[in-house]
Amino acid sequence: MRRNWAARLRPVTIDGLRAVVLENELLRVTVVPDKGGDVLEFLHKPTDTDFVWLSPQGLRNPHDHLQGAADDVAQFIDHYEGGWQEVFPNGGAPSEYRGARLAQHGEVSGLPWRCEVVADSEEEVAVRLSVRTRRLPYRIEKVFRLRSGTAALEIEGRATNEADLPLHAMWGQHIVYGLPFLRPGARIRLPEGVKVIPHQSAINPAGRRVRAGGPWEWPVVPADGGGETDLSVVQEPGSPSDIVYLTGFDEGWYEISGDIGMRVEWDATLLPYLWMWQELGASTDYPWWGRAYTLGLEPFSSMPTDGLAAAVDNGTALVLGPHETKVLRLRAEVLA
Repeated sequence: MRRNWAARLRPVTIDGLRAVVLENELLRVTVVPDKGGDVLEFLHKPTDTDFVWLSPQGLRNPHDHLQGAADDVAQFIDHYEGGWQEVFPNGGAPSEYRGARLAQHGEVSGLPWRCEVVADSEEEVAVRLSVRTRRLPYRIEKVFRLRSGTAALEIEGRATNEADLPLHAMWGQHIVYGLPFLRPGARIRLPEGVKVIPHQSAINPAGRRVRAGGPWEWPVVPADGGGETDLSVVQEPGSPSDIVYLTGFDEGWYEISGDIGMRVEWDATLLPYLWMWQELGASTDYPWWGRAYTLGLEPFSSMPTDGLAAAVDNGTALVLGPHETKVLRLRAEVLA
C-alpha cells in the first residue's frame, strides 16, 4: 500500500533517468540507479536543508550521444551533477591497470545499476542496487536503508572479485557538500590523532606548488606564501582550491556543522583515508568556471587522487582475493 507517512519510498523519473525516493518524517533521500546509484538529494525536512552540492550544469544522462565521444576524464566530469557518488575501482585521475584503461573515478558512477526493493514497511524502507564493472571482473552492491523516526541514512556496500585471481581496487565515497548547508565558517570535527598528508602535485591558481612536506597534525597546516591555514573552518568564496588526505583514524567518523550538521561514520579499517577536496570558486577554467562552492569529505581506501596504478605502487590499494567480498558499512546522520 502506498503511504504518505512514516517510512516510505516511491519510484520517480528525473530527466529520463530512473530514480527512487526514500523518505520518513525527517529525511528525503533521492537515489538515481540509472546514474551510478548517485545520491542526488539529502534533505532534512524540518529545516528544509539539502546537504549535497548540486552542479550548475544539473543532472545529465551519461548514456546520451555525447558519451561515445567523451574522453576518460570527460566521462565523469561532463556528467557530474554533484551529489554523492560510489567510486570504484579507480579513484581520481585516469589510470591503466593490467591492460585495462580506467576512466576518472572508475566505472560504476557512470553505469546503470539494477534496483530492487528489499524492505517496504512503516518501520523502514530499503533498496538494493547492484552492478558489474566492465573493464574488471567486479560485482558491486549497496543497500540504502531509512528507518522511521531517524535522521540517518544507513548504507551497506559489497565489492566482490569474481575472478580466480587476486585483484586491486580503489573504493571511495565521493560525498560533497554545498549550499544551502555549506557556508563560510562551518566547522569540521575529526577524531584525535588525525594527520594531514598534502597532495604533492597540487598547484594554486598562480601555478606554484603548494604545501610540500608534511604530514601535519590536523587541523593547522602551512599556508601558501607563509602563515597557517586552519582546515577545520570552511573558507570564504574565492579561497584557493586544494586537496589533502587525512589519515590516522582509530574510528572512522567526521562531523561538519554550521546552524545544522552532518555526522558520517564508516569502517576505517577498510577505508583508512579521508580525502578533503575544496573547490571554493578559485578555479575559473574548465570544468568549474568559478561557479563551484563545494567541499568534499570523502572516505577512501587509498591515496592519492592519481589513479589505481599509483595506489598499487604506494601500497594503499585494496587487494581482493579470488572470489573475495569486502563489506563496507556507512551511516550519515543529520545533527539538528
